[in-house]
Order: sequence, then C-alpha cells, then structure tokens
Amino acid sequence: MSGTTTPSKENVLITLVLKHHAGLTLDDVQARLKASGWWDRFPVEGTRVVSWTVAMGLGQIVTLEVPPHLLGQVNLELERSAWGVFTTECYPTYDFVPVRERIIERVKAGGQ
Repeated sequence: MSGTTTPSKENVLITLVLKHHAGLTLDDVQARLKASGWWDRFPVEGTRVVSWTVAMGLGQIVTLEVPPHLLGQVNLELERSAWGVFTTECYPTYDFVPVRERIIERVKAGGQ
C-alpha cells in the first residue's frame, strides 16, 4: 500500500496534511478519533492509501489515490471525523519520480 506508484488514469492523488492541535495529548487525540469513528470511516472505501507518514512535531501526511467521484466523500469524512483533532490541508499531487528521471536523462544528454 505504500511507495511511489502512478495512479490509474481515472484517479487523482491528493495529499492531506493533518496537523495535530497543540493543546491535545496523545490520549486526547486517540479518544477523539475513536469517538468520531475515524478508524472505521477513513480512508473512504474506494480510495487507496499510497503513503501515510508521521512527521514529528507536525502531524500526519497521507497521500490517497482517489477516483474523482469520491473526492467529495473524502472531504466529508475529514469534516466528520478529523476536525477537532487535526487541522487539515489538502493538495492535489503527482508522482514526481518519473519526471525527475526524464529530466536527469535530458540533462545528461546536454539539455536543460
């Protein structure tokens, strides 16, 4: 479920930055996530976790592969179960690894 992968042509990647609220302890966070049904509701069925990273001092960074028709459902579940525990930031993203490899080859061949 993790690593660099290219989503299917129909799907998009979205990166979610879930920042911890500074005033909450880990026990507070876990209790609120459990009460909101986070672990049952997220990620949304039909989406795929590409990566899920904990960044110390920041929070969690989740990249999902999402069919466009489920984007609203992802947002709804964040509103239902993450708000109050995390502040959320959402970014459309793409896998840069193949692009980087093409650039390296182009530079080696004398291009820019």
